[in-house]
Amino acid sequence: MNVEVNNESGVEIDAHGLMRLSRFVMSSLRLHPECELSIKLVDEDTMARYHVEFLDLPGPTDVMSWPMDELRPGTNDSDEGDMPLGHLGDIALCPTVAAAQGAKAGHGTWAELELLTVHGILHLLGYDHAEPAEKAEMWDVQGRLLEAWRAPGNRLGQE
Repeated sequence: MNVEVNNESGVEIDAHGLMRLSRFVMSSLRLHPECELSIKLVDEDTMARYHVEFLDLPGPTDVMSWPMDELRPGTNDSDEGDMPLGHLGDIALCPTVAAAQGAKAGHGTWAELELLTVHGILHLLGYDHAEPAEKAEMWDVQGRLLEAWRAPGNRLGQE
């Protein structure tokens, strides 16, 4: 899985860790091994500009997603030939907003960036949280993915 991370935020972030997490999530959701994803880390001014331009909302936000090929998760019985292939899309993350949210939530910046990365990928795959039932499903999948990623026996989450 090809995951590109560009850090234009001015904040030092473990780009390799974000790549590993993204590959773990994409693999867990049964996307094709050649699927592509782009992640861009931006400063608050850039995120505020994106927020206004694309959602007509003021101020910076934590994560935004732009799907490309409208991929959906594969099924557990899919073989590689049946797995969704293409460019999943682009995610923008704002580390300074994530740091503030992580501190408020009591789990720190990295845990918040993990959550936001998974959240952004799920949006790219069509998950949403506008309605209560959609939110419950998205939060459930997000929670299960993060739990699996952080599990002690998960070699990928421990590197």
